[in-house]
Amino acid sequence: MLNLHPLHPSAQEWKPLHDRRPHLLVVDDEPGIRESLSSILQDEGYHVESVASAEEALERASTGEVEVILLDVWLPGMDGLEALSRLQAAQRPPAVIMISGHGTIETAVRATKLGAFDFIEKPLSLEKIIVLVRNAIQQRRLQEENQLLRSELGHRYQVIGESVPMKALRQQIAVTAPTNGRVLIYGESGTGKELVARTLHAASLRSKGLFVESTARLSLRS
Repeated sequence: MLNLHPLHPSAQEWKPLHDRRPHLLVVDDEPGIRESLSSILQDEGYHVESVASAEEALERASTGEVEVILLDVWLPGMDGLEALSRLQAAQRPPAVIMISGHGTIETAVRATKLGAFDFIEKPLSLEKIIVLVRNAIQQRRLQEENQLLRSELGHRYQVIGESVPMKALRQQIAVTAPTNGRVLIYGESGTGKELVARTLHAASLRSKGLFVESTARLSLRS
């Protein structure tokens, strides 16, 4: 017998992400820039912290609470691009807006390839900063919501049961899902074909893509 697994507790207790006050981090070795950016962004309603080095930034970001980082490229010690690379390796990386007083096309391209949300040059346009921060927060929260919904669906659709046929079915799914082969699922109505299909999709190489449902009727004529 196939049953739908109940919602995961974390999904049931989930609080909408847009209800959180955005947490920002300004990283620049110039005190004047840290103070001016922090002041402007606090006036916009954000919770803002500021640090002078990449090492401090990585330590603050390790909590997972920071959503957006404004990160200077040229910093004492570790530079901003190295810090960006390390930030992107996190499980929930923040959106990073790179700042540079001596920006080049090569630096901007490298920052983009490393995962920067955007790249801006000094002197800074405060209006542009505000727009970029707002867009970065919206994009990151949409990504988090999508991941949460996928996780919720993954917990909702699970093949459970400890009988020999059920264990064999789960093993077949585990072996088949990571391949590029085509799979035909057949059986009588109500036996759980859609559940098996969703479980296969969740464990497949295409799990980040859409699961598209379609209805087909097969008519056999004698």
